[in-house]
Amino acid sequence: MNDTPPYIFDTDLRHANRLRADSRDKPADFLRLEIAERLQDRLQDVNRPFEAVLDVGDDMMRLTGRRSGIETVDISDKPLALEGGRYGLIVSNLVMHWVNDLPGLLVQLNRALKPDGFFLASMFGGETLKELRHALLAAEAELTGGANARIIPFADVRATGALLQRAGFALPVADTDTLTVTYDHPLKLMHDLRNMGETNALLGRSKKFLRRDVLARACEIYQKEYALESGRIPATFQIVYLTGWHPHESQQKPMKRGSATMRLGDALKQKPSSEK
Repeated sequence: MNDTPPYIFDTDLRHANRLRADSRDKPADFLRLEIAERLQDRLQDVNRPFEAVLDVGDDMMRLTGRRSGIETVDISDKPLALEGGRYGLIVSNLVMHWVNDLPGLLVQLNRALKPDGFFLASMFGGETLKELRHALLAAEAELTGGANARIIPFADVRATGALLQRAGFALPVADTDTLTVTYDHPLKLMHDLRNMGETNALLGRSKKFLRRDVLARACEIYQKEYALESGRIPATFQIVYLTGWHPHESQQKPMKRGSATMRLGDALKQKPSSEK
C-alpha cells in the first residue's frame, strides 16, 4: 500500500509566483501583516520567553520586524533537515496551505520542538474566496460547458485539528477567524491575489488562459450575486489557526474516561448560583 500523499500543487510554480509577488514595488502584504500581528498577540498571551525560534516560510517575523536570532526555512516537498528537539517555538504565517504533505510536515515540526515547545501557525481555510470560486466555476460552465479549478482547495478546520493530533502534538487546538475584504470590482481582488503570490499553482490546472468572455461573465455573476448595498463586492478569507505543544510531563492531561464525579445530565439540571 502506497502511503505517499497525492501531490496537487506545483511547488516550483508556487515558489516562482511568490518571488514575483515579493519583487513588485507594492506587494499586497496587508492580509499577511494583519494575520502576523494576530499571531503575535496570541504569542503574548502565552506569556513566556522562547529560545531558538523557527519561522516556517519567513512571513511572520519578517512582517512584524522581529528578525534577530530567528531561523527560517522555506516550504518545500522535500523532508526538512531540522534537528530534533532544537526549537522552543515554531511559527508559520499563511504559507502552509500550499504544502502537499501537510501531515508529514506537522510530524517533522513536532519532532523539531523541544519538550514543552510551542507551535503556532495560520493558514487559509475552506471558506476562503468562496465567492470568486463560485463565480468562476459558474461562468466557465455556462459559456464552455465545462469548468476548471481556478482556485486551490483550502483546508477544513476540523481536518487540521485531527492532523495536529495525528502528528503527536499535545493540547492541539484549531480555530478560525473570518475576514471580509471589500473591493470596487472583482478584477481588483484578482490583482491583489496576484500581488500576494496566491495565484493558481495546481498541478492539474488548465494550461490555457481564462477566456476574456468567461472572465467578464464571472465578474457579472460575482457582482450580481454578492454585491453589497454600497456596490462593492466582498471577498471572504477564512483563517485557520493551529496551536500545539510538544509533549512534556508538566502539561495538564485530559481526565481518564469514566473518572467524572457527576453525570452530564445531572450537571445540566443544576442552576447557576446567580439564578433565583
